[in-house]
Amino acid sequence: MKSIATKNIGLLLTFVASAVTGIGLHIAGHGADHEVWHNWAVAHVLSSLCWLISGAIHIKRHRAWYRAIASKGIGHKSRTTILLSALFLFVTVTGLILIIGIDGANSALGRWHYISGLILILLSLIHIISRKRTLQNLFH
Repeated sequence: MKSIATKNIGLLLTFVASAVTGIGLHIAGHGADHEVWHNWAVAHVLSSLCWLISGAIHIKRHRAWYRAIASKGIGHKSRTTILLSALFLFVTVTGLILIIGIDGANSALGRWHYISGLILILLSLIHIISRKRTLQNLFH
């Protein structure tokens, strides 16, 4: 399998794992069993760190795209991708703040992280679907 295809599969799998565990963590937060919540939290942190690493590799591969924005402005670049990039950064930073304990679960920041995470899922799906043909070509 091509190296780029392998990286895209890793990015896709870690995205799905982060999304599923994030939603699972939110649902578990409404229950009474702290151990279940803790298990979802650990799974979400680990899968999200893997998604962060996969995302960094993906962004590095497309660094010329980002450099063009920095030097020439947005122009005809995908506003969805720009918003996705900014939101990915926001969700990462808020997640790191939650992990290191500056602000905790059930906090205002936790709610912002969750809501922005849901929007990030939606934008990520739009980003993936808009590249369906490119992804199909990688696997054939």
